[in-house]
Amino acid sequence: MAEERKSCAFRTSIGGQALIEGILMRGPEKQAIVVRDQEGNLVEKVEELRLIKDRYPILGVPLIRGTVNFLDSMVKGVKALMYSADFYPEEEAAQPSKFDLWLEKHLSSKKLESVIVTLAVVMGVGLSVFLFMVLPTFLTGGILHFFPGFPMWGRNVVEGLLKIVIFLLYLIVCSRQKDIYRVFQYHGAEHKTIFCYEAGLPLTVENVRIQPRHHPRCGTSFLFVVIFVSILFSSVVFGIWPITSVWLRTLAHLLLLPLVVGVTYEFNRWVGRHDNPVTRVLTAPGMWLQNFTTNEPDDSMIECAIRSLELVLPDEQGKDKW
Repeated sequence: MAEERKSCAFRTSIGGQALIEGILMRGPEKQAIVVRDQEGNLVEKVEELRLIKDRYPILGVPLIRGTVNFLDSMVKGVKALMYSADFYPEEEAAQPSKFDLWLEKHLSSKKLESVIVTLAVVMGVGLSVFLFMVLPTFLTGGILHFFPGFPMWGRNVVEGLLKIVIFLLYLIVCSRQKDIYRVFQYHGAEHKTIFCYEAGLPLTVENVRIQPRHHPRCGTSFLFVVIFVSILFSSVVFGIWPITSVWLRTLAHLLLLPLVVGVTYEFNRWVGRHDNPVTRVLTAPGMWLQNFTTNEPDDSMIECAIRSLELVLPDEQGKDKW
């Protein structure tokens, strides 16, 4: 299979996301959500994609498009997660709070969904920024408070190492959660199915099952590269302007974040198009981290991934070429 994959120059732009007992696939023209309900049936939901760059071309410019696509993916991902969760409601739902009742009374269902999605995205981005940027900066400041003569380059190294350690601990803790294990199995099914399609093989359970579950364009790899690029950028910035104030360093990290995400997005596009010794070395850390975020799927999960991919294939062959 390795030789067959190398001989195939095709790389698809189709990507996906694991859901609760399902998968979201996103193609060049539409996205599809396929969920296996409690009766074991596959439930499909297909939507035409409306890209914001079509209305505002400047948002499709390199470096800018990275942040735009990242936020767009988060919004669509949260909506898909909410949709898949509706098929598996809690057995004993808690009584709605006064705030919940107030929201239902004053907002329509569509507006309420928009509010929930917005809050979820803000909280998700906020948590990531806090864990992987703000927290390491404050921890470094607290540790080096007792070493006033510590050099700036050393401070940058300590802060960078803390970012990587916190990210690793976060992935390990998530991978140990029982509820997340099946989601990561669907994640593995998504990767395997895309590899099978890129290899030019028929989309069957047998062909998908033997594919690798680690993909160079995975979101796990993207997040790791974001952290690594932020370390490089902050080392350069703080090397030129030796800022020691924790608050100013945190502000600098936040100001650099859109540029970091933009550069990371372009990097992922480049490595996604090429398969050579250089790109394999560059993607190796992110691929290794997928050991924590992908698990081997069962056949029912592979069936779900195959169907979701089939639903987003473009009518024009090659339109999804990366």
